[in-house]
Amino acid sequence: MTILNQEQTKRICDRVLSLSKADECIVGISGERAGNIRFARNAVSTAGLTDDTTLTVRVAFGKRQGTATINEFDDKSLEKAVRRAEDLARLAPENPEFMPAVAKQAYKASNTFVQKTADIDPEIRAQAAAYAIEACRKKGLVSAGFLTDTTSFQTVANSNGVFGHQALTSLDFTCTIRTEDGRGSGWVRRSARDLARFDPREAADVAIEKALRSVEAKALEPGRYTVILEPAATSDLMTFMLNGFNARNSDEGRSFLSKKGGLNRVGDKLFDQQVNIWSDPWDPLVPVLPWDNNMLPRERQHWIKDGRVADLQYSQYWAKQKNKRAIGTPGNFIMGGTDKTTEALIASTKKGVLVTRTWYIRMVDPQSVALTGLTRDGTFYVENGKIKHPIKNFRFNESPVSMLNNIEEIGKSVVLGGDEGPNPMVVPAMKVRDFNFTSLSDAV
Repeated sequence: MTILNQEQTKRICDRVLSLSKADECIVGISGERAGNIRFARNAVSTAGLTDDTTLTVRVAFGKRQGTATINEFDDKSLEKAVRRAEDLARLAPENPEFMPAVAKQAYKASNTFVQKTADIDPEIRAQAAAYAIEACRKKGLVSAGFLTDTTSFQTVANSNGVFGHQALTSLDFTCTIRTEDGRGSGWVRRSARDLARFDPREAADVAIEKALRSVEAKALEPGRYTVILEPAATSDLMTFMLNGFNARNSDEGRSFLSKKGGLNRVGDKLFDQQVNIWSDPWDPLVPVLPWDNNMLPRERQHWIKDGRVADLQYSQYWAKQKNKRAIGTPGNFIMGGTDKTTEALIASTKKGVLVTRTWYIRMVDPQSVALTGLTRDGTFYVENGKIKHPIKNFRFNESPVSMLNNIEEIGKSVVLGGDEGPNPMVVPAMKVRDFNFTSLSDAV
């Protein structure tokens, strides 16, 4: 009973709510069927299918809360879960920041389900792996990769009359290609809700081309360079910054958006004029559930508009403290792009560095979002609008705040990420000046 329909989950939720004797009761049901195939050294190593369905019940007596989780749905098990949650709530201390369950409301559905993705079978997964494997065997390369596809649903309900149910699909593919001597490496990632938007041949070809071009890497002196960042190179950096758009963290002085005196930087221009970032649960490329983990409805919301900080995210508790309106936490992040290809960004660069991806990123200073990490799987020197030769990887120390203030050009956006966590993103390639490379790395 992994994937339940709305009628089935409504019946279960109604039963749980009728059993509760607490002041309020919240019910969540989720189910997932996930298929995968993994390959390494030009051979499939594992393939499988997992499925599970879970029910969570949370109750409150006043400000005392208790939660229980089960994966059995007979009446006896449902009642046992409710009683367990109530027992825990009676024993729990009062939560000083307790907020009552949201009031009854209607959710505007988003298009998170595609039947073609739900119909992915072992043959489709095998074909995706087979192309990369066979192409690498013919070219004397070594492939490794992972494809996972997910069909799931989420249901929410509470004793105030809230009810929501929605099905979701997604797929995510990563592939690393290396030369047999280990001196060249290429990588690619593709994510989508709709199988029709995924071309495993195109993806593998990108990684193969980067692996072949990255052999015989030369050392380039560390320093500040004009850098062309492919979307995967910026997505992780951006995540660290976007997590800072939290009103409470900002007001309490724990964010790069904080000001003295308990103020925040909403309205301030911190980024280049070209930067626009927003969230939209109904975006056709990265639709997400129209509610968040607290059942608050999501909305289309701008975070950065024309380089200015447009808004912050208020939780229910902090919205009450600041007399603001609470909106559901964002499920996606979308950065506006252009129609310029990465090749066009390269062609307009006199001298610079092309970065395929970043990894092993760590926070250095939360106040400035200073990060350190490494480039990987294809780093190249660009001169007079052309890739001249591969270069050794760098360690960098850089802040995405500074990076987005040093933009010279923005390119096309692509989808990166999976389901609700980490948040799916639409991120463009971009060319930025003065990117800070601090040392070399011998790893490929």
